[in-house]
Amino acid sequence: MIVKPSKRTSSVQEYYFSRKLKEIAGMDSVINLGIGSPDGMPPAGAIEALSQCARQKGSHGYQSYTGTPELRRAFADFYRRYYSVRLDPDTQIQPLMGSKEGVLLINMAFVDEGDKVLVPDPGYPTYTSASALVGAQIIKYDLLAANKWQPDFEALERMDLSGVKVMWMNYPNMPTGANASRELYERAVAFALKHKILLVNDNPYSFILNDNPLSIFCVPEAKECCLELNSLSKAHNMAGWRIGMVCGDKALISEVLKVKSQMDSGMFRPLQMAAVRALSQGPEWFRALNDEYALRRKAACSLYDRLNLEYDPSSSGLFLWGRVGEDNPLLSGDLSKSLGERLSDTLLYKAGVFLTPGFIFGDNGRNYIRASLCATSTVLRQAEERIGALL
Repeated sequence: MIVKPSKRTSSVQEYYFSRKLKEIAGMDSVINLGIGSPDGMPPAGAIEALSQCARQKGSHGYQSYTGTPELRRAFADFYRRYYSVRLDPDTQIQPLMGSKEGVLLINMAFVDEGDKVLVPDPGYPTYTSASALVGAQIIKYDLLAANKWQPDFEALERMDLSGVKVMWMNYPNMPTGANASRELYERAVAFALKHKILLVNDNPYSFILNDNPLSIFCVPEAKECCLELNSLSKAHNMAGWRIGMVCGDKALISEVLKVKSQMDSGMFRPLQMAAVRALSQGPEWFRALNDEYALRRKAACSLYDRLNLEYDPSSSGLFLWGRVGEDNPLLSGDLSKSLGERLSDTLLYKAGVFLTPGFIFGDNGRNYIRASLCATSTVLRQAEERIGALL
């Protein structure tokens, strides 16, 4: 290599799924229940709007950094209809190229080298890696089954919170499937206000197997200390379209825009018009979506029963989280590895079924695995048959 990489790259590795999917691509007939990439079709109207706008002259030039007024109004209307939250589309909403982009943008906008960032364990690995890339000191806070995978605010109060700038939170939780409540959000907002912490709620799963979608902004005081990320990836089957948003107080959004405007030149207009159409979907869209995911969750539960795992059959989101016991008959391989990784390896290399080992989400996930519901019930049953043959 002609030059030495920057110091910040030494703090992170290539994303786990980037590495694992390359490995799986070289294997024959693997049933991949790892990554949460919805396999359903987006709303038909969104595809139609994309095509119509793409044929219009003027759609292919640079776009506004803040998104079209139509898209910002569509996000605001979506929040009003489904979360009973009012947002100013002109000042409190910033469209993003997927909410994952927002995780890094927020860190770049608010975190200086040496600042502390609170990250959930288990939690989305990007919270940690994006914080590390800006030189943050990462402070993990425990999410435990005994506490229903929710923050222990008493334990947080006992921690040294000096220098903490940002706290990441995600409900319905990935990977555990634990759900949010208004009480949880009220306690989280009160904690953030007390300690002058920017609380970021990552909220892409709120419509998946969940009858009560909530936004952190159901708490009126949240706009004083919170940002919320959301996207069309999960609830609208549009993961590859990369359409997301961040919302919050005008002053906070303007800081995010300072960074974003240095990094891209606006979202392709046909994508924005397609998102407007997708966001207009009524409750019947989500009912049909969840009828299908409920069938898949039932099939995943049957697979977990075959594996003798502990799990919550009523969990929300796109995944099923299962605890591996030390006496599981399929445990083999390197004893230095976690139980979840050992079981995942056995299933991949001996049955051709890939389930994500929980260690990638943090130390509290070491004895767990995660199955994606982004596969049909038929595929999930085929995976169970392979595992049954292995047993």
